[in-house]
Amino acid sequence: MPDYKAPVRDIRFVINEVLESEQLYQTLPGFGEATEELMNAIIDEGARFAENVIAPLNRSGDEEGCHWSEEGVRTPAGFKEAYRQYVDNGWPALSADSEYGGQGLPSMLGIMMNEMAGTANWSWVMYPGLSHGAVNTVEAHGDAGQKEKYLTKLISGEWTGTMCLTESQCGSDLGLLRTKAEPQADGSYAITGTKIFISAGEHDMTDNIVHIVLARLPDAPEGTKGISLFIVPKFNVKEDGTIGERNAVHCASIEEKMGIHGNATCVLNFDGARGFLIGPPNRGLNAMFTFMNTARIGTATQGLAHAELSFQGALTYAKDRLAMRSLTGPKNPSGPADPIIVHPDVRRMLLTQKAFAEGSRAFLYYLAQQGDIVAAGSEEQAKAADDLMALLTPIGKAFVTEAGFEAANLGLQVFGGHGFIREWGMEQIVRDARIAMLYEGTTGIQALDLVGRKVLGSGGKLLLGFTAVIDEFCNAHDAAEHAAFVKPLRAHTQEWLDLSMKLGEAAMANADNAGAGAVDYLMYSGYVTLAYFWARMAVLAQQKIAAADGDVSFYEAKVMTARFYFERLLPRTESLKITMLAGADNIMDMPEALFQL
Repeated sequence: MPDYKAPVRDIRFVINEVLESEQLYQTLPGFGEATEELMNAIIDEGARFAENVIAPLNRSGDEEGCHWSEEGVRTPAGFKEAYRQYVDNGWPALSADSEYGGQGLPSMLGIMMNEMAGTANWSWVMYPGLSHGAVNTVEAHGDAGQKEKYLTKLISGEWTGTMCLTESQCGSDLGLLRTKAEPQADGSYAITGTKIFISAGEHDMTDNIVHIVLARLPDAPEGTKGISLFIVPKFNVKEDGTIGERNAVHCASIEEKMGIHGNATCVLNFDGARGFLIGPPNRGLNAMFTFMNTARIGTATQGLAHAELSFQGALTYAKDRLAMRSLTGPKNPSGPADPIIVHPDVRRMLLTQKAFAEGSRAFLYYLAQQGDIVAAGSEEQAKAADDLMALLTPIGKAFVTEAGFEAANLGLQVFGGHGFIREWGMEQIVRDARIAMLYEGTTGIQALDLVGRKVLGSGGKLLLGFTAVIDEFCNAHDAAEHAAFVKPLRAHTQEWLDLSMKLGEAAMANADNAGAGAVDYLMYSGYVTLAYFWARMAVLAQQKIAAADGDVSFYEAKVMTARFYFERLLPRTESLKITMLAGADNIMDMPEALFQL
């Protein structure tokens, strides 16, 4: 397994220089403490924890896995102790509401910490990671008593949370779920049903687990309009907030998975478990989206994490591994061969990983920053930021995880045959990364959301909001020295609008045309979105170089990576714009009977 080194310099670059976070947060009520000095200190401390405490458990947790018994699930050696340090250091409370014991810092810092901890050990970070969504859901939809009873312990990390959506007969189509909620005389509900694929659904790291569960009331209408949301704790909670008797929810088994072996993915049986309605009846799916949107940004961070970790492993190996001579003459004449980093194809793979990781970092931190504006900005600011998040969240979740998986595979490829051997750890990164394109809505589901609800459903309004941001940037940096980045960005932004209109027209003629082109449209959107952030970083780096301000070599690398992105990765949009408009006939015309084995 590669030795993880937190990319502190690049994280600081994005937070302090590209996004100018201190300047923003000094204007948002409640975030005045988020100075550059404090944020840098948090970055440094988070890096030390990730590198020294949880990174060493990554490979061992994969090899040992979790242990099921009728008494519960035991996590891999060291996980529980690392979690205790995490809680003692106050990390769960970093960006939570200070009214309930949180530190009240921006959620962008929470995403930053999630990236570092997740890159160090994704299986481990999933245990506390899902609690953020539970916290946000209770904050947004819980009543005063529910907040008092559950939020403080969730925020402190004393308890963790989950979300329980999926059942064996329904994945993304939650209208098919069967779990039932029967009203009880004391105002609670008896929850009965089985949920599957519940990450961190049972473990030994905390005294209690708060499950956020979708279920149906007896008189509920069919489909998604008849779903309600419930809080179901592993142990019932007394009125004074202390833990009471065990609730009737148990882990029937843990899934045998391709990757993330250190995290317990559980089948949970609810056998008349005591639950409490959160939010209005039959409006549970709406409330759950609070949780799911948080989880989708967190899952996008997984794509970034695995791109970064695979790049670090591949880069170290490429500098050390000797094989063949450079096509332009020996670069290591005193040795038997040259290091493989001199070969163009290895450079292509490394730069692809680097471009995806660093571009995604800027994208996701920006997305998290919009969440902070929604929480604390003026009404006008919050509306604009919320619209940006609505458009960019499905792009971030799908595109960044797809790019992260590609980067993970490229890292294995750099190692050649050694990448396929377990001892190097590169194959674990590939296995761990693969799930990110599946949970919290597959790439196809995100694409349908983007095309159907966000772009066409808003009449193009949400897309125009973001392209206006891009246009403003391009107009402000229209100088000749920035043309290599600004000119193609401007052209692709206009093309994005044109293609959106054409896809919309095709969808009006045949709705299947939208479904057939949705994933290609989303990937096109992702490449243009990342081009915007690479242009921002490149222009800033050019300005720093011209002013001889700071570490020139760092900024030169930024400009060169941006050049690679614009010349080697952004052109992938040329094929995507053809396939997204190729129509549904070539997919749908074949009769089902002709699909034969």
